[in-house]
Amino acid sequence: MVLQLRTPDHPTFQALFDEWPTIVSYAVSYMLIAIMWLNHHFLLRFATDTTPRLVLWTFVHMFAASLVPFATAWIAVTRLAPVPTFVYAAVIVFVNLAYHAFAHAVIGRNPEDGVTPAMRRRALARSVATIAVFAVAMILALWLPIAAFALVTCVVLTYAHPNMPGWAKLPV
Repeated sequence: MVLQLRTPDHPTFQALFDEWPTIVSYAVSYMLIAIMWLNHHFLLRFATDTTPRLVLWTFVHMFAASLVPFATAWIAVTRLAPVPTFVYAAVIVFVNLAYHAFAHAVIGRNPEDGVTPAMRRRALARSVATIAVFAVAMILALWLPIAAFALVTCVVLTYAHPNMPGWAKLPV
């Protein structure tokens, strides 16, 4: 992550506590990047070949992920102010839209990949639902930025385990 964790100015717990926006936003963003990597790796198990569409959506997803450090730094510096938190949530919406397209490029084409239509529907439903909640968090950020950031954090955690029900049976 590009964001630097700076040391407190004074050797006290209060000085450390005063850095909470930076520490929390860094931790959440690191978790987000780790979860994105985990899910990307998981989905690539289903890719049978490299297509221009798959490469395109991988690049779009990587670009969206590259915006996370900027948004993280901004919410840290501004102590979760409304507009930076809105932008952070908007970046997460962009990341998830790109991930959704990437996932569709991977599991949406090959009937031999072991992913059943029911699994595809559940993955699509989770994706659409989380994008909608991230969009709600984006709007909520303008009035209740801390609540919006907490909502983003909770929803990001839904992707911590990429296996959807039924996917556990698939070969690794």
